[in-house]
Amino acid sequence: MSRSSWRSVIRGNVLMVGVVSLLTDLGSEMLNPLLPLFLAGLVPLGWAAFYVGLYEGIAETTAGLLKIVSGRLSDATGRRKGLMLAGYLLSSVCRPLLAFAGTGAHVVALKFGDRVGKGIRTAPRDALLGENVAADARGLAFGFHRAMDHAGAVLGPLAAAGILALLLGKGAWVSVTPGTSIVPSDDQMAALRWLFGLSLLPGLAAVAAIVWGVRDSRRSVEPASSAAPTATSKARLPVRFYLFVVAVALFALGNSSDMFLLLIGWQKFGLPLIGVIGLWVALHLAKMAFSIPGGWLSDRVGRGPLIVGGWLVYAAVYLGFSQAATVWQFCGLFVAYGLYYGMTEGAEKALVADLVGAGRRGTAFGIYHGVVGLAALPASIGFGWLWTRYGPAVAFSTGAALACAASLFLGVVVVRTRDVGSAPSLR
Repeated sequence: MSRSSWRSVIRGNVLMVGVVSLLTDLGSEMLNPLLPLFLAGLVPLGWAAFYVGLYEGIAETTAGLLKIVSGRLSDATGRRKGLMLAGYLLSSVCRPLLAFAGTGAHVVALKFGDRVGKGIRTAPRDALLGENVAADARGLAFGFHRAMDHAGAVLGPLAAAGILALLLGKGAWVSVTPGTSIVPSDDQMAALRWLFGLSLLPGLAAVAAIVWGVRDSRRSVEPASSAAPTATSKARLPVRFYLFVVAVALFALGNSSDMFLLLIGWQKFGLPLIGVIGLWVALHLAKMAFSIPGGWLSDRVGRGPLIVGGWLVYAAVYLGFSQAATVWQFCGLFVAYGLYYGMTEGAEKALVADLVGAGRRGTAFGIYHGVVGLAALPASIGFGWLWTRYGPAVAFSTGAALACAASLFLGVVVVRTRDVGSAPSLR
């Protein structure tokens, strides 16, 4: 794609929604990689993995249900921006309130509120992006959005590392003895509370960017020759879209929260606070580096091959996690994990926009995100149970097996299914 074409895509709503996601992730990732450690200071010994699975599962399932509702509502009203604003505002208020959490139940409740906000905003936001870029550049637009999101996820942990270093001094570099239960000190808990409170600032900046920078427009820039089907608000969604959602659901059942990766870094390898933050930054740098090339490549070779390849990368990395014996193996796999995100995140969302006409995209994105969210509850709770009952190796191997099954279903069933007017970019 020429330089001028890049400029014609990365502007207006595409650019501003990217900025909003960067600021939001800056705030959320100041605290997300440290939440498992914070939880360990609030819950009984040995229960951290269970609570991680509980809050991730409940929160993501709630968000999934709301994405279905908000997507349909945005199609019915033609309003994307208002729902986006409400969702981002709610999350921006709930996250800093974690500073006052006194029990594991408080963390679960506030994560619930945070994900309610995500459920309200996500489908309208993705529909808005899909309507503001031509069909042959959707992969690039969604890839750019994911790259901005991951850029915020890099800046957030770096900000957290700086704040913790100021508050704790050498205490920020203290490691945990491998194989023991992680219990943060009183000083570490106090520093984490200050850090969580400061996450309010980037959240408010994101809300301001929506108010003054995002335009609420239902105008689609799809050319008349676009392969995407036309649709009204009452049109039925194509069969191939639903088959794709089935494949996504199968994969999502094995796609547990990344918080478990941080937990194994603490418990098995004894990484210090700063070490875990550094690893989280490296993961999101890899995601950012691969997101735009992955989205652009899906515009050129098709969505299906990129998604299948990404899911197989996920399976290989999870198998690697199940067998990792040294901290260097673990860290290398953690960075390689970013390739899966780069190959799939932009391509999956672009494929949803390809398969469904403009009048039904809010609904389609709601269903897509909703299925992922609904699968998060059994995925995260199941992973936490397998970890507690049989150990992390069994839990990671199960996730890898489900990813392989989803790849086979997508490659064999979905690609070969035809819908009149459906987009050829799946193949």
